[in-house]
Amino acid sequence: MSVTDWGIAEARAVLAKGSISAEELTRAHLAAIEALNPRLNAFITVTGEQAMDAARASDARRGRGEAGPLEGIPLGVKDLFCTAGVRTTAGSKILGNFIPPYESTVTAQLLRDGAVFLGKANLDEFAMGSSNLTSAFGDVENPWKRHGQNTRLVPGGSSGGSAAAVAARLVMGATGTDTGGSIRQPAAFCGITGIKPSYGRCSRFGVVAFASSLDQAGAFARSVEDCAILLGSMAGFDPRDSTSADVAVPDFAAAVERGVKGLRIGVPREYRLDGLSTEIAALWDQGLAWLREAGAEIVEISLPHTRYALPTYYIVAPAEASSNLARYDGVRFGLRERGDDLRDLYERTRAAGFGDEVKRRIMIGTYVLSAGYYDAYYLRAQKIRALITRDFTDAFQTVDAIVTPTTPSAAFAEGENTDDPVMMYLNDVFTVTANLAGLPGMSVPAGLDGQGLPLGLQVIGRNFDEETVFAVGRAIERAAAFTAKPAVMA
Repeated sequence: MSVTDWGIAEARAVLAKGSISAEELTRAHLAAIEALNPRLNAFITVTGEQAMDAARASDARRGRGEAGPLEGIPLGVKDLFCTAGVRTTAGSKILGNFIPPYESTVTAQLLRDGAVFLGKANLDEFAMGSSNLTSAFGDVENPWKRHGQNTRLVPGGSSGGSAAAVAARLVMGATGTDTGGSIRQPAAFCGITGIKPSYGRCSRFGVVAFASSLDQAGAFARSVEDCAILLGSMAGFDPRDSTSADVAVPDFAAAVERGVKGLRIGVPREYRLDGLSTEIAALWDQGLAWLREAGAEIVEISLPHTRYALPTYYIVAPAEASSNLARYDGVRFGLRERGDDLRDLYERTRAAGFGDEVKRRIMIGTYVLSAGYYDAYYLRAQKIRALITRDFTDAFQTVDAIVTPTTPSAAFAEGENTDDPVMMYLNDVFTVTANLAGLPGMSVPAGLDGQGLPLGLQVIGRNFDEETVFAVGRAIERAAAFTAKPAVMA
């Protein structure tokens, strides 16, 4: 087994014993990036020299007995998190040369705990997409392949670069953000684990904004335990973020093995959609059977406003994007195109700097916020969002967690569905509800489809009850015993 196959928990133990140094571990992962990133394009920026310096500093701290919880662990950072002195692009031409003078809270806390950053991971532009095909820095390739085919598959989005890097063993874990499924969907497509915590659990300070009431930072890793370890470092109250929740951060890693005996697991009848893939349905039933065998009780529940979730999301999110992206005008930072006057400068800069998907969402958002349509669209969407949240509140009176599929299909090929925005938006059908309600959700790899591609199951928990989410996810992980590797590792 290569050292790049180790998980975070295993690597921590080996580093603690002194069997390997952080410098050696980092060098091995940088070699993997050098070998595979030209093909996968998982990283926009690789920070090799800084990583080696950080690894040597990590070894020195360990030698002084000052090792942190993530000491020497090589990670990737979604290029939506501001990193002091390191280019942060948000996958957009308009921020192509932006170098932040400050560090996001999430990345600062990972660095505080000893993590080593290897680079900035590719993403859909401004986190808008579910395929990682909208980045200004090129498409990301999923490291998995269909049996007997060499077709390029999408890794999911928007955090596709982070997911592909973790799946291909370029890093042991990575940060992501999830606005409507952008951690859970790529985790499912790439056969790894991804956790979106409760809204407010992780600070949004220093994270480039897409939709402020929906965005939440989270983590990717190759096991439930490793995700719990990462989230333990990432989470916490931050007074610089007005939406950060001042709640205690529990020991997530300790909750992983507490089991599911006596828990009531909800199964929403509205998620059994017409035309749902038989393979997805069978995997869902298998996951519920595993939980029943582990001592949980399976309970059918109703989330009656689920059918309105996607249209609600695609009004609220573009509206907030329209507002957030107004700051990119060519005056203060980022790309600046020449213009005959101020208005011409704005128009030329935004036309050249934004890609088609970003422009589409800005126009939708501006439309629904306009004077003639605010009440008809945006205000109504906010009312329905409140009803969706109430559905979950009612459901969690009787169940401890909810289990659903993560995605309606396995990873699709580049060119499949991608020319139809509505079909692309349907990729988030199982995930957007957790964002609208601010709930924690996690995807766990649970099997392969008939073409050899990974499929994930989603666990949704009560607000700020990530501990139960981790426990249920671990029970699925243990029963599924998912050990398959992507084609690039075969």
